Amino acid sequence: MKLIETKIKDLCIIEPEIFGDNRGWFTESWSKKKFEDNGLFYDFVQDNHSFSTKKNTLRGIHFQYGKYAQAKLVRCCRGKVLDVAIDLRFNSPTYKNWVAVELTAENKKQFLIPRGFGHAFLTLTNDVDFLYKVDNFYDKASEDSIIWNDPILNIDWPVENPIVSEKDSLAKNFDEQKIYFD
Repeated sequence: MKLIETKIKDLCIIEPEIFGDNRGWFTESWSKKKFEDNGLFYDFVQDNHSFSTKKNTLRGIHFQYGKYAQAKLVRCCRGKVLDVAIDLRFNSPTYKNWVAVELTAENKKQFLIPRGFGHAFLTLTNDVDFLYKVDNFYDKASEDSIIWNDPILNIDWPVENPIVSEKDSLAKNFDEQKIYFD
């Protein structure tokens, strides 16, 4: 696997090794050993699978805080998404900065998002299957979200009117949040 650093410390893109022939291809989508060989120590405890039927569906910006904060390893196995991670670590030199990466079934890239980040993705095609591992269990009381078009974060989404859930449409602006990450 190949690690690609981003402008934000600890946030990286992973290009898995693909083995292909006339029958198709094979890849290890997760290897604890390969991660640890690259200095990445995560104990993923849950796999999640999201399916979106329509292009321009936006999910997020979501995060969990406190003892239920989550690191995520995300990938798109059908379709195409623009995946965004926002640094919410108050003491980080890149606090409030974000990185976007296109994840597709074809490029097979993965995005490793450490604890202390907000996360969102926009579907760029219809019929998107999005998979992610998390290193902590879901806890509703520790969940929160930031409105997708927050003016402070100023994320460059390639859509003006995305399809969002009622819950996400009611999310607060960044400056109305009490986000507790060190």
